[in-house]
Amino acid sequence: MTTRAQLFRYTGLEIDDDALNGHFDLDGRTFKESVVFEGVGSLLTPAVRAVAELWYLVAGLSYYKMGAARRIDLAATPVGTKGRALLDAALRDGLAEFSYRNDLPLDDVVVEGGVDVVTYAPTLDPGRVLTPFGGGIDSVVTATQLLGHVDQSLFIVSPPSGRFEPLEATAAVTGLAIVRATRSLDRQVLEGDEAFFRGHVPVTAMIALLAAVAAVASGRGGVAMSNEHSASSPNLRWRDQDVNHQWSKSWIAEELISDALDEVVGPDLMVASYLRDRSELWVAQQFARQTSFHHVFRSCNRAFAQRSVERAASWCGECDKCLFIDLILAPFLSRAALREIFAGEPLSRPDLVGPLRSLVGVGLDHKPFECVGDPDESAVALMKVSALDEWADVGALRELALLVQPERDFDDLLSPSGPSRVPAHWLR
Repeated sequence: MTTRAQLFRYTGLEIDDDALNGHFDLDGRTFKESVVFEGVGSLLTPAVRAVAELWYLVAGLSYYKMGAARRIDLAATPVGTKGRALLDAALRDGLAEFSYRNDLPLDDVVVEGGVDVVTYAPTLDPGRVLTPFGGGIDSVVTATQLLGHVDQSLFIVSPPSGRFEPLEATAAVTGLAIVRATRSLDRQVLEGDEAFFRGHVPVTAMIALLAAVAAVASGRGGVAMSNEHSASSPNLRWRDQDVNHQWSKSWIAEELISDALDEVVGPDLMVASYLRDRSELWVAQQFARQTSFHHVFRSCNRAFAQRSVERAASWCGECDKCLFIDLILAPFLSRAALREIFAGEPLSRPDLVGPLRSLVGVGLDHKPFECVGDPDESAVALMKVSALDEWADVGALRELALLVQPERDFDDLLSPSGPSRVPAHWLR
């Protein structure tokens, strides 16, 4: 049985001209994570280091969670009031799914140490923007919507085992320049040692902060994320706490990251989600018009395993993500076009009716722990698809549509909703 550790320590961040090396200690067991950048200027500036220290704080959670230590010592890591708020939220809320799955509340954790931060004012061009790119419909829509409005480059993070083929192929279709980072997790994270706890960590927050490092190092004033408003919807409530698989994509996380960055480099660096006030259905509608990407994009997570030998060569056609993408694209693309994309048809598979019920909110008591839309939005998409003549032979869709009662309608979900921090010059 895995037992909790007593002390997790941040033992130092080393920065080279093109690399970050974060060091951590868990009850005497050491870990190192490295990130090597390509296509940016030197990382050896005070402002870059200030942003990198924020990444270091959040990145440490990948190693902290292995022992879920009762004490965290920040030691000499610079951290301000806003940076500490980000770390506290990433620990409690970013690891909420980890806590739930391991039945391991973290409300007893004590965080100590840290030194004061200094605020810098790097020279950044607001018209130059980095777009973190994952090869799915979300980042494709952000990248294509920004074309012609800003000087845009893609930001791609890869493991040392090699680049992700579908991501690279999709990025190539954009024709945009690429800034790269190779992220090497400590091998102990990947080896499956039964002495460690396992679980979800706030990866998107780590990627956003790495993109911020790259932006400051290259004089860029913007990082355009691709997180819709449904990312803020929790999966479930547990021990008086929201558990949200997508916490690090949420509006709250975006504000915390922005505030922490403002604390160390001022307001000239804008990190915002271009899709924040949009629904997954709106994104699907926009993506459906981008036909040049339909043969290469991939949203199935099985294509993005850390080990290259474990990566799926095509859509698996059976996971919650495949099913969800098929569902939200179906109102906008023909059944034949979808069948060609997936090399199959997730929506008509009898063995996936159970997962579909969960997606639309009539199955499990919570939505799947996956990057999918909220049940209400999925239910709206289901009702639309079930009424289409070309899907009339799939009786399960009509039967399930009779059970849902979404609070919104199809047209509402194609209009902006909720807050957004996107600056005007990204939109004009």
